[in-house]
Amino acid sequence: MPQHTSTRQTPNTAGAAGSSAESEANSGVDAGSSAIDGAEESVEVPEKAPAEAAPGPAHDTAADATDAPAAEAGQAEPEGTVETLPQAPAEAEPETAPAAEAEAPDSQASGDAETDPTAPSARSSRLGLRRRIQGLREKRPVAARVLSWTLTFLAAALVHVCLQMPTTLNSLKPTEFMRLPAEAIMGAVVLISLPRRPRIVLAAVFGALAAVVAILNMLDMGFNEYLGRGFNVILDWSLFGDAQSYLKDTLGGPATDGITIGLILFVLLLIILVALATVRLGNLLAAHKAEASRGTLIAGTVWITCSAFGLQLSGVPLAADHAAAVVKLRTVAIRNTLRDEAEFKKVAKVDAFGNTPGSQLVPDLRGKDMIFTFIESYGRSAIEDPIMAPGVDATLAADTKALSKAGFAAKSGWLTSATYGGSSWLGHSTTMSGLWVSNQQRYRTVMASDHLSLTDAFKKTGDYDTVGVMPGIQKGWPEQSFYGLDKVYNAFQLGYKGPKFSWSTMPDQYALEQFQKQVHSKARSDGKSLMSMIILTSSHQPWAPIPKLVPWDQLGNGSIFDAIQKAGNKASDVIADSTKSRQEYGKSIQYSVNSLTQWLERYGNDNTVLVFLGDHQPIARVSGNHASRDVPISIVAKDPKILAKIDSWNWTDGLRPAHDAPVWKMSAFRDKFLTAYGSTPHPKKN
Repeated sequence: MPQHTSTRQTPNTAGAAGSSAESEANSGVDAGSSAIDGAEESVEVPEKAPAEAAPGPAHDTAADATDAPAAEAGQAEPEGTVETLPQAPAEAEPETAPAAEAEAPDSQASGDAETDPTAPSARSSRLGLRRRIQGLREKRPVAARVLSWTLTFLAAALVHVCLQMPTTLNSLKPTEFMRLPAEAIMGAVVLISLPRRPRIVLAAVFGALAAVVAILNMLDMGFNEYLGRGFNVILDWSLFGDAQSYLKDTLGGPATDGITIGLILFVLLLIILVALATVRLGNLLAAHKAEASRGTLIAGTVWITCSAFGLQLSGVPLAADHAAAVVKLRTVAIRNTLRDEAEFKKVAKVDAFGNTPGSQLVPDLRGKDMIFTFIESYGRSAIEDPIMAPGVDATLAADTKALSKAGFAAKSGWLTSATYGGSSWLGHSTTMSGLWVSNQQRYRTVMASDHLSLTDAFKKTGDYDTVGVMPGIQKGWPEQSFYGLDKVYNAFQLGYKGPKFSWSTMPDQYALEQFQKQVHSKARSDGKSLMSMIILTSSHQPWAPIPKLVPWDQLGNGSIFDAIQKAGNKASDVIADSTKSRQEYGKSIQYSVNSLTQWLERYGNDNTVLVFLGDHQPIARVSGNHASRDVPISIVAKDPKILAKIDSWNWTDGLRPAHDAPVWKMSAFRDKFLTAYGSTPHPKKN
């Protein structure tokens, strides 16, 4: 390019930069404080353009660019020439376009720009957008300042909330957001010191990560509320499919689809908005480095002072590193999860009864028909909570008396479940395997192992037909093999033609009646006894509508429940109301227990032995934020020798365990049960 063209362009461009800088100074903090301002910063390249001098080297700083017109003031072009160039950059002479492009600090090399046919048009569009925004600011400067400050405040508030987002609903209080986050102070220090392009990239990444941490904390809230534990970023993604199925059964397909789409959009928008908000704040800090540096120094000093003296507001420390602490805890949890997977595989290979011959398993139960029954969400709270307990306790007392009249006796105790609020299959597998199956990875490991399940122990004797009644199963169930079940009756094999009761596919009374008709009443030609595993579902949340007991001889195909289902509560009216949820939960437990004990009165015989228990406590909104994980367990039989075998357990007589009755881990039950009924240990070692 000819030398005279370059020297002619430099003062004109510098003059335009001076005019732009003066305009931005008049608009206060508008420069560099918004996402649009960030774009403007890339357009206002003449501020930072090198002033080309014929004899001397090129310069890179903005100071050089602004000094150039001062040094060459006497040689400046006429005023008309200076005004014409910024007004029509897209129509500039071909020989001046490369110079303008070369002066842009964020553009590619001039050779690359000349070969890119889209670069001039894109740059022209940005210039046009900048002019329109600048024109609006000049026409309404007060409104522009108010809007700019409002956006800045909202950006800061959004980032602050994400950094301080708690992990439990109980902690979701205003005081939690009045803390001074160390992460924001450190982030400000880094952003102030960076050049423009790295600053924008790092700010966007930092903002996106802050949003992700906040989203994971929100998941923690939900998991703590429903499952009594935080969200496991390694294992819990598979539970979203179950949650979606539950919502479809509870609220219907359209509502569930709307909720799903809304949540996905919320996650995406939050990540994008927090990233943009952090970029805006970073640009603002860079535009006012001196003030930002002083403010950051003051904020850091205040944080150190609050931390050193342990200053608090309503019990909440004012100096916070909440987000960093949460990330650290998640990192530890991930490491422990990966380590636990390897360790648990070794544990699952060790089995006290793994090599016990079938002839030495449960010899004291031969000839008895064994029934293991799980009642959904039947926990200690149902028996001891002041709202639910009166009705449930009255039911247990009445049923104990009715069973006694029918010749049955019972003993009851407590087991501490491996799960809470949900994931019932973890409770089932823990009870039956004798292993502490507390997460999905452990569950998969156990189901893929040859560890002896309690139900499989009966099958291994060769003296039992083994059957499962699973009204909640609506798809393939490969776990059948682990449990050693010869036959499984799922939701579609019990002949039910009545309405669903929210998540529950059929009332417990109907499922038990079909168990009687299709399994229990059938004479077995091979002369074997019967071992059954039954999962009852009517007490599954949201506990609306709840079925009612009907005459057993009128159950038919289940259509008798149509009127009961229509007259019941709507799930949407109960699911969000804690008091109603607790009341209806108690009623559902009464229904399930009544169904089971009435079945036993009606169809049980001298050889029937029933073991029934809860799989877990109900969700925290029902059981309370500090409820135990204990569930009641009862063994019922007519033969007094059966209960005499467990006298040493010191369980409570009847269906209601005493408050101080023995409490075992749920994983301890298998070995205690096998030992009590004569099984001989033959360990299988790792």
